[in-house]
Amino acid sequence: MNNLLIYGAYGYTGRLIVSECLKHGIKPLIAGRNAEKTKDFAEKHDLEYDVLEVSEKDKLENWLTKGDLVIHCGGPFIHTAKDMVDACIVTGTHYLDITGEYQVFDLVKGYDKIAAEKNLMLMPGAGFDVVPSDCLAKHLQNKLPSATDLTLAFVSKGGKLSRGTAKTMIENLGDPQIRRRNGEYEEVVMGKSLREVDYGDFSQISMGISWGDVSTAYHSTGIPNIEVFSGTDEQQISKLKKTLRLSFIIKSRIIKNYLMRQMDKRPDGPRDEKREKASMFLWGEVSDGDKTIEARLKTPNGYTLTALTSVLIARKVFEGNFKAGFQTPSSAYGEGLIEEIEGCSFS
Repeated sequence: MNNLLIYGAYGYTGRLIVSECLKHGIKPLIAGRNAEKTKDFAEKHDLEYDVLEVSEKDKLENWLTKGDLVIHCGGPFIHTAKDMVDACIVTGTHYLDITGEYQVFDLVKGYDKIAAEKNLMLMPGAGFDVVPSDCLAKHLQNKLPSATDLTLAFVSKGGKLSRGTAKTMIENLGDPQIRRRNGEYEEVVMGKSLREVDYGDFSQISMGISWGDVSTAYHSTGIPNIEVFSGTDEQQISKLKKTLRLSFIIKSRIIKNYLMRQMDKRPDGPRDEKREKASMFLWGEVSDGDKTIEARLKTPNGYTLTALTSVLIARKVFEGNFKAGFQTPSSAYGEGLIEEIEGCSFS
């Protein structure tokens, strides 16, 4: 597996993925847009590296010819995924990424036919976004095949956002919540859709968000009505409502760029000890109008889980265990994929 490629390897999550690779004796070839950070990280781990922007078509394609599969970690993916997928199609390279943006899943799904013809698998969302929630959705559908409504929720206990995740959230400032109704996307004012969720060990107020599962769970299950919630608190809800009054300002590219620069001044993610103490709790519910079924799932923190699942999937691909075309975690590997990670099981 020395022909595994990782783009954005020096970022917070990218470093965790490289570390997981090295534990399995895999020495990936890495690349990134920042020359100094890429070089320093590569030399620290004795890795071959290249420096390039995903927009540099010829450089990107040349780099991709060195491997058979790329794990794309260089977000925000809404800006970078298309260039990477286009290049993968040209070079015949399997594609994984760690996005949670529903727009990116919809984008990559558009390459399904040509990827299938080239016997390539394209799987965005190979990390916490969306492996556990996608497997939970499939698990619930298998229990109630007649389901017409799917609700998912997740919350972190003890965790903290990485800088990359925070930047993705900044990109979405001022946008409405997206959920699925009758198979189509529906916009809801952010902060309007709230519910108390029983995560098993505790209950918490949770807010509807625009999460990748509104795209992926529909592909995996065909359930036409899907909504995703994330744990929050009254203070955060109050702050959101105040922010929405200034939506015309926070949508500004100038404001978003300013916030991005401020984010660059912060640590790029939680410290190791804090991350390892954190856990993710997921809840899901399906209904067909007559019957309702719930299930829950607890996983390691989202960043550790992303490293574990993305490398697990990459290893499967190199073993020849993949489905060509656009795939979600559960469409390629079933609901049991998440249970291959130690400590993860449905309840």
